[in-house]
Amino acid sequence: MKVLVTGGAGFIGRCTVNQLLERGCQVVVVDQRREQDEPVWDKSVTCYKTDIRAEELERIFAEERPDYCLHLAAQVSVAQSFENPDRDAETNILGTINVLRMCVRYHVKKIIFASSAAVYGNPVSYPIVEKSELDPQSFYGMSKWVAESYIQSFSDQYNLDYTILRYANVYGIRERRTGEDGVLTAFIERMAGGLPMVIYGDGCQTRDFVYVRDVAAANVLALEAGSRQIINISSGSGISLLEIGNILQDICGHSISLQFMPQRPGDIDRSVLSNDRARELLGWSPSYSLAEGLRAMIGYEYMMRKTRGLVHIPDRLDYSRITAI
Repeated sequence: MKVLVTGGAGFIGRCTVNQLLERGCQVVVVDQRREQDEPVWDKSVTCYKTDIRAEELERIFAEERPDYCLHLAAQVSVAQSFENPDRDAETNILGTINVLRMCVRYHVKKIIFASSAAVYGNPVSYPIVEKSELDPQSFYGMSKWVAESYIQSFSDQYNLDYTILRYANVYGIRERRTGEDGVLTAFIERMAGGLPMVIYGDGCQTRDFVYVRDVAAANVLALEAGSRQIINISSGSGISLLEIGNILQDICGHSISLQFMPQRPGDIDRSVLSNDRARELLGWSPSYSLAEGLRAMIGYEYMMRKTRGLVHIPDRLDYSRITAI
């Protein structure tokens, strides 16, 4: 089985590629990242440095003839979608259309698309199910919604099979930092530097956090399950940002100060996604608890800071309380 992964050098992409390799798949990665940001895989992984909007994408599909396409490449920042909605739409909508055209032209069996809980906005009832009304509060969420619609239309017109996965808030160890790495990474980075955790809003807003390895497992399962379905990938429970601070304090054994800032445009007040359909159609359920994931992230952050000689606070941190996954 040959799988082409767009965005394969990214946060979720790297983990997904590793799981595909463990399964014995032949993997082709398409990503526009700089050379120094590329992960190191064995020679069995064929990597192309290109943009999903580029004409070169056709040459790659023509040469590789993948059986499946995992489409993870995207502009993922809500803030940047407000600052530059044109770029957001070009990547997330026009880029997806280009990938779809190639999938049809070169007879790809199925496309798996990384969508987002951002398409839901602020629903009136919880947990959010796949049939909940869509009301994105950001251009990013809108671009994902439009991309989903194109995928369904291509399926209707050209009989292209698909699975759309709507991710909750994905977190985990990030070897490469971009400045748009999610609230948990930001919390832990500041905590490790002895700085207060910055919370936008009052901290009562809830999020549904799902560990990156669990998301990668869902991506792989969707290759052969969930035909023509939209499926939430989530923990199935919500937690407030204030509660996250308490968990971090408990793991590290020291107090953490908080700094509150005004709520940002496009931020969602509450997010809890049902994962019942993922359990039923994919046979998937989350394997990692939030505490396990946070311990792994904290351990990695402090290890990297120590390796690089950065300021950290070992006198306050009880390393015996930290374990890695």
